[in-house]
Amino acid sequence: MSENHKLTASHLRRQAFVYLRQSSQAQLERNVESTQRQYALVERAIELGFAREQVVVIDEDLGISGSGIAERTGFAKLAAEVALGHAGLVLGLEVSRLARNNADWYRLLDLCGVTDTVIGDADGIYHPGSFNDRLLLGLKGTMSEAELHVLRARLEGGIRNKAARGELRKALPVGLVWGEEEGEILLDSDEAVRGAIGTIFDRFAELGSVRQVWLWMRREGVQFPLRRWPNELQWVTPTYHQIHSVLESPVYAGAYAFGKTRRERYVDEHGNTRQRMRRLPQAEWSVLIWEHHPGFIDKATYEANRERIAGNTRPRAHEPGGAVREGSALLQGIAVCGRCGRKLKVHYQGRRGHKSPAYHCPTSILVENRGSWCVRVGGGQIDQAVASALLAALTPAGVKAALQAAEALEQDHDAALKQWRLQVERAKYQADRAERRYRQVEPEHRLVARGLEREWENALQELTKAEAELALREQQRPRTLTNEERERLLTLGADLGRVWSAATTTDRDRKQLIRCLIEDVTIDVAREERRATITIRWRGGAITELAVTLPKPQPAIRTDEDTIALIKRLAAHYDDGRIAGILNRQGRRSARGERFTAIIVGGLRRYRNIPAYKPPAEPPDGQLLPVGKAADELGVAASTIFRWLQAGFIRGEQDTPGAPWRIRVNDELRSLFVEDAPAGYVPIVDAMRILGVSRQTVLQRVKRGELQAIHVRNGRRKGPRILIPTPDNTLFDTTPMNAQAV
Repeated sequence: MSENHKLTASHLRRQAFVYLRQSSQAQLERNVESTQRQYALVERAIELGFAREQVVVIDEDLGISGSGIAERTGFAKLAAEVALGHAGLVLGLEVSRLARNNADWYRLLDLCGVTDTVIGDADGIYHPGSFNDRLLLGLKGTMSEAELHVLRARLEGGIRNKAARGELRKALPVGLVWGEEEGEILLDSDEAVRGAIGTIFDRFAELGSVRQVWLWMRREGVQFPLRRWPNELQWVTPTYHQIHSVLESPVYAGAYAFGKTRRERYVDEHGNTRQRMRRLPQAEWSVLIWEHHPGFIDKATYEANRERIAGNTRPRAHEPGGAVREGSALLQGIAVCGRCGRKLKVHYQGRRGHKSPAYHCPTSILVENRGSWCVRVGGGQIDQAVASALLAALTPAGVKAALQAAEALEQDHDAALKQWRLQVERAKYQADRAERRYRQVEPEHRLVARGLEREWENALQELTKAEAELALREQQRPRTLTNEERERLLTLGADLGRVWSAATTTDRDRKQLIRCLIEDVTIDVAREERRATITIRWRGGAITELAVTLPKPQPAIRTDEDTIALIKRLAAHYDDGRIAGILNRQGRRSARGERFTAIIVGGLRRYRNIPAYKPPAEPPDGQLLPVGKAADELGVAASTIFRWLQAGFIRGEQDTPGAPWRIRVNDELRSLFVEDAPAGYVPIVDAMRILGVSRQTVLQRVKRGELQAIHVRNGRRKGPRILIPTPDNTLFDTTPMNAQAV
């Protein structure tokens, strides 16, 4: 029976979808015939009865794997069209083109069965709604998935078998190249490349830190080689990651490594299957063959470098270590608490520019800030005791250390200088090469000649730049020591104490030297006895115990609270300079017996969290006058002003308690002093009688603002008048008869 009977009129009224897929970009470039066969399925759909405009080609997934890991937009589009009932036929060259995993394949089968869509390939046409056809399609999908597994197993098995012998050729780090023999790895023939890689290992052996090597290379202008293509070499400014990768790679130590990563499948937050690469620890690598090829360092040096890099990282609790910092605390990272065993932390105390190190145990912040200090001690005496023990142990090796220091002084500059000489040689080769290429072209062929001429000119500029930099570096080279200077240096080497305390010896150098011989230092403090017990554990297991007497604590020097209270009051009205002047006029002195200055007042104010004086946005209204001049301005006696100040009717200002008062005379103050009393204002005696209160109570109410008061300058009864409000604004009958009666 013909298979065309499975295509009904209902199918032919819908669209035919031709799905194309290739697994990788390499297959698109090399397997061109397969791609053409898939595009030819359009003609197959037309032969089955579909019009050309009904045929839709989906080729968005060309170069994407069908294993279910990669996201296929074309397959998602096909599934959506099938689910919407737009598809009558789905054509693929074979089942593996549609899906290489059963999850996607059976989902498509279910959708086709529900929407009455048929599936076709090179072998025939199938209806997923038919049991027999669905069984056959299911078997094809399973075989397609199994085929992918078998192919991958064969390929990976061959790869792993060859890698186990150390013969699998893969990308090598810069500085190493493949030889002609099977599994042969050689050092790069370019001397500049070998020198750059060797310089990294030499500098790390001296500096002991990846970051310090990176900073040294950037400071000295040493460039890092990169191979973009097999025959293309590019020199760039090194990055920290590049330096770290060189020091961590066992290939530079003569080892062949394979299987350092592993593919893992996981489900993302959207429920889709994804794949990622995970780096494995060295113990889980598939292949690690030592002494496979010549390297820049040996295995022992590589292991020591890894251990040193791991020790530079931030250590865990109860573990000393960490990279050397720039601070003056010599035991940073190796000081251990003698009570709980945790690593002591470092802090600095004292004035700016004169800070001294101190050590403390972090127990107090472990459990909700409820801990107590195990150890908290100044580092001056502790560091001095450990340094003395170290110098005593190093005295027999002083001469040898001096010889090594002399050699390092002369050779330190040669490492960078050698790289610059190689760069000049490389730039000269590039210039000669560009010249030869330019001279080989015909002069009439200007299109090519202009480009080669420009390359030659650029190469000459790079050569000139490299030669100028080399000349500058050679001028900056340290002077070679004479025999007399060597003898003096040997004499100095016998006394390491002078070298230790020399100004040219940095704190970082001292800490590096301490870590070379000392594993850790345990510190325990007995406060009552003012004694610290120091236990030095040397590398190799030797133990040395030291007892250090701690200085007697000095009482804290504090400014008296009366002065602090006065500064708080004055800070609301004056700046630091004027406050200092007021304190000095009162004869006050600072905690150290010095006269107050604006700096001392500012420091006290900031230490006690006293806010600084803020001048008003607008200048105050009126003129600030002494009491006598203010009285003349207002037309009253000075005693009247003092009485009003004492009563609180008006406000005055004093620089300090006991200083002369000053009054701010403005329109508001002038309105309180009048010639005649307005209606409704009565003398204080009448106000006392009407309100039934004492004189003091009346004055307090005026001070609180409950009553209004003015001062009358004329008449028989000059003096203050009080306004007592009433509902009808008339407190009592102010007739002449009543006034005379009073």
